[in-house]
Amino acid sequence: MNKGPSQRQLRVGEMVRHALTQLLQRGEIPDPVIEKTVISITEVSMSPDLKIATVFLSPLGIDDPQPVIKALAHNAKHIRGRISPALRQMKYMPEFRFRADTSFDNYAKIDRILHSPEVARDIRHDDDAKNGDEE
Repeated sequence: MNKGPSQRQLRVGEMVRHALTQLLQRGEIPDPVIEKTVISITEVSMSPDLKIATVFLSPLGIDDPQPVIKALAHNAKHIRGRISPALRQMKYMPEFRFRADTSFDNYAKIDRILHSPEVARDIRHDDDAKNGDEE
């Protein structure tokens, strides 16, 4: 049974997400791709031993997030060094892994399906059946 992340993992992940967001807002990563892109850190998932932080991000206004992910991965050591003061209470500074957040794409896909003519027809059919049963 997969029980999901512990409260500690969730708390540390949120702390790391906040520190990364602050770092990006201050523009402390000297990379042209990162400097010219607004990056939303949507979630940070911590490994059970808190040594690996998987950072889910969404570069705003960009169709292909891979150049931004590559730039962040290239600057991972610099990011670790700049973020360590904000996370000084941690025993180990986590290793960062950057991933595109695809949840927004999934939401859009589900929304398109729910608003498709086939689903609308089925919903109308279900409503008609319910109204017929109540009479």
